[in-house]
Amino acid sequence: MTKVILLVEDNRTDEKLTLVAFKQCGVAHEIVIARDGAEALNLLHGSATTPPSIFPSVVLLDLKLPKVGGLEVLSRIRADERTKLLPVVILTASKEDEDLARSYSLGANAYVRKPIEFADFAQAAKALGFFWLMMNEPPPQITVKGDKP
Repeated sequence: MTKVILLVEDNRTDEKLTLVAFKQCGVAHEIVIARDGAEALNLLHGSATTPPSIFPSVVLLDLKLPKVGGLEVLSRIRADERTKLLPVVILTASKEDEDLARSYSLGANAYVRKPIEFADFAQAAKALGFFWLMMNEPPPQITVKGDKP
C-alpha cells in the first residue's frame, strides 16, 4: 500500500520547494496538495455528497491558509472520529509563540518552522519523510458507523 502525504500549502513557491526537497532526499510517496483549508478538509472528510478521497499517513499543514485557517483545520481533524489520530505536522514560517502553543494544544504531533535556506529545508524534509513515513507506526484507520471501510 502506497503511503500518501497530504501537503496543505497555499504558497506555490513553498509547495515547489517542498516537492523538490522530498524528491532530492528520496521520498517517493504520493504527495497530494491542498491549497487551502477547505480543500484539505474536503479531501479528508468529504462533504455531504462525497466521501473522503484520501487517507494520508501524515498531514503537513501550513497555518496561514485561505478559506479555513490551519489551526481550524487541525481542530476539525481532531474533532472527527475518522481522523482524530491522524499524524499532523505543522509546517509553517510562523514564529509566533501563540501559534506554537495553540498548535500543540489542538493536538499537533509536531511543529516545524520552515527554514529559509533550501539546504536546511531539504534536511528538514528528509527528516520528516524518514520519521513519519518510514519509522512511525500509523494509527489504525477508523471507520464511522455508516462509512464503508
